[in-house]
Amino acid sequence: MKVLAIANHKGGVGKTATARALADVLTLAGRRVLLVDSDHQGTLTLSCGLMNYDGPGLADVYAVGGRKAARLADVVQTVGGGLDLAPAGLSLAMAETELINRPGREFVLSDALASVAGVYDLVIIDCPPALGQLVTNALCAADTVLIPTQPTPADVAGVAMFLDNIEAVKANKRLNPRLTLLGVVLTFYDNRLTTHQGGRAAMLGAGWPVLPVTIPRSVRVAESVAAGQSITSYEPGSPPAAAYKKLSEMVQIWLQKNVK
Repeated sequence: MKVLAIANHKGGVGKTATARALADVLTLAGRRVLLVDSDHQGTLTLSCGLMNYDGPGLADVYAVGGRKAARLADVVQTVGGGLDLAPAGLSLAMAETELINRPGREFVLSDALASVAGVYDLVIIDCPPALGQLVTNALCAADTVLIPTQPTPADVAGVAMFLDNIEAVKANKRLNPRLTLLGVVLTFYDNRLTTHQGGRAAMLGAGWPVLPVTIPRSVRVAESVAAGQSITSYEPGSPPAAAYKKLSEMVQIWLQKNVK
């Protein structure tokens, strides 16, 4: 089983839409996929059709808010078509403060995922827009990281900061020296805009692994989340759906190279 973290400390860059779309496409390709909603906003949970979800979730796995520690398998919900989800809600926000003084706080998620290692081919973690305990747990559990980002000057600066965070985790032998970077994927991209062209050029000039696929802007992506679907099922013929299918091919190549 391999673990892919979709992360960026900046919000509004398409992390959740990317996680949901990749999971759908890879499941249709025959992969056993577990989505992990590691954001207390619960948008990924919503996008999987669990509206106003208040059942067991990742907060129980982290044992925060007075909860007893739960096994990951006990909170997993079936989405359908071979896709499962570890859901989240507002209570997960307590992890950011309650984990600080807990021994082994960086490895709660990796320990939980180890208990389902024989069940799934791939785990996709949708990370919150932060640099706190939940993101650290995701980076310590992950084999690789995918960074979605908009191609604006502010986003370029944000990615630079997040790359430093990844390097810090890799450099600490106690955390996750095996962590790799799958790449940076440009979202909400419009090739007609000079700011987007400039942002992409700046990232390439910095030597960052910008992937050769861009996700175009479309209101349909936000609509698909609200409808409890991925863009690939909500509007399969749309340009964003086609782009996510190409991105999933890159994930498949990575999996084939790394799964023995």
